[in-house]
Parts: sequence; C-alpha cells; structure tokens
Amino acid sequence: MEDAAAAPAPFAGQTRIVDSLTMEWANIDPGVWAKVLYRDEASGAATVLFKFEPGAQAPMHEHLGLEQTYITEGELEDHDGLIKAGGFAIRQPGSVHAAFTKKGSLHIAFFSGPVRKIAGGHAAFSNPA
Repeated sequence: MEDAAAAPAPFAGQTRIVDSLTMEWANIDPGVWAKVLYRDEASGAATVLFKFEPGAQAPMHEHLGLEQTYITEGELEDHDGLIKAGGFAIRQPGSVHAAFTKKGSLHIAFFSGPVRKIAGGHAAFSNPA
C-alpha cells in the first residue's frame, strides 16, 4: 500500500488561469484573428484560439511540429479536405498547407513546434528559440 504522506499534493501557483474571454483578438493576417493562450518560447509550442472571417485564408506555411485543431464553429479547409464544427484534424510535422474558409470559423489549435511561413519568417504566434 502506498504511503499517503509520500503522495504528491497540489501546491499554490501550479495552475495559470488564462482569461481568454477578456483577451484582445490580434489580427495576424487579413481576416485571421488569434488569441495566444499559451506559448513556449524555447520550443515554439503554442495553443492558439483562431477566428477566421468568411473568405479568409492563412498564408502557405509549414508545421515544424505536430498540429492538432478542433473546430468549434463554422468550417476550415485545405487541399486535404473540409473540417466542420465538431471536427478534429491532425497535421504531422513537415505538413505544408494554406487553410481557408468560405463561411468563417472559430477553432483552437495546439502546436508542438513552430510554424514557418513559406514566404519567410514565422507565424505571429510562433517564436522558436
């Protein structure tokens, strides 16, 4: 039987609560808005809430790490297909695409590494070391 005294216990300050409702949306590309909920400067990992206006398109970019995206409202698509509200997509490291939407979307994306724009530079939410 495990000793309860040796078990880990919660401690103050271990959780950072992000008030995403009061955060300002940042316009990162035409018609593309973002709230960076989490970013690790060293690894380029990030969690980002995106809002695409109808007709918006992200520039062509490469995922240097894994991307996981969940669509909460609207839809998002690229050359591989359409993801509707309630849908989930996983893009492997090295994936290249330009996501766009005809109807608009609200989605959350989790990045394990930086995102590099093909035209040069990194995405506004992605700062690799």
